[in-house]
Amino acid sequence: MGTTDLSSRGRVYSVRPLLAIFAFGGLLFIITGCNTTCSTPDCAPVAVPVVADGPPTTGKVQDPDDVKYYRSDEPLRMGIEHFNRGNFGIAERYFRDATEKAPKDPTAWIGLAASYDRVARFDLADRAYAYAIRLVGETTEILNNQGYSYMLRGDLVNARKKFLKAYEREPGNPTIANNLQLLNSSSRFIQRAPAQ
Repeated sequence: MGTTDLSSRGRVYSVRPLLAIFAFGGLLFIITGCNTTCSTPDCAPVAVPVVADGPPTTGKVQDPDDVKYYRSDEPLRMGIEHFNRGNFGIAERYFRDATEKAPKDPTAWIGLAASYDRVARFDLADRAYAYAIRLVGETTEILNNQGYSYMLRGDLVNARKKFLKAYEREPGNPTIANNLQLLNSSSRFIQRAPAQ
């Protein structure tokens, strides 16, 4: 096979190197194949990355900007926000909604119980604490919260029992130490308004 004129300006190119390039490209196409995941003609091919043999890689740490928002988390988030603001009635409604959407979420149950404590619904608080204990056991946080609940009720004996049990588990916890100190000061110094 000789040379063929492939240009209008009179340049002469050899056909053999071009045929070799086309043949090599066709061979590569046949070897790699077409990696599509759908059967419609308008689908674009999907590139499949080559993974080298070696130890398995671990997942990457998720950046705070990459955290996904889930609408089902909204009641819990709003419950915590309103509780921290002191809106305990509103927090109770959000925590109740959170427990209905995720009945196995101990954080929602503990928040609901603490909200019930703050609106003086101690019967409902006891139920919520009992359900949280069924989910995760008697944690230090639950023991501390139950102690505070008993203190709000005026049951200082049971409050002390719960606080001491929590303190045995975490003696360095400043919240438990402060609650014990508050309990001690309230049992020693009962203050009443002067009679008029």
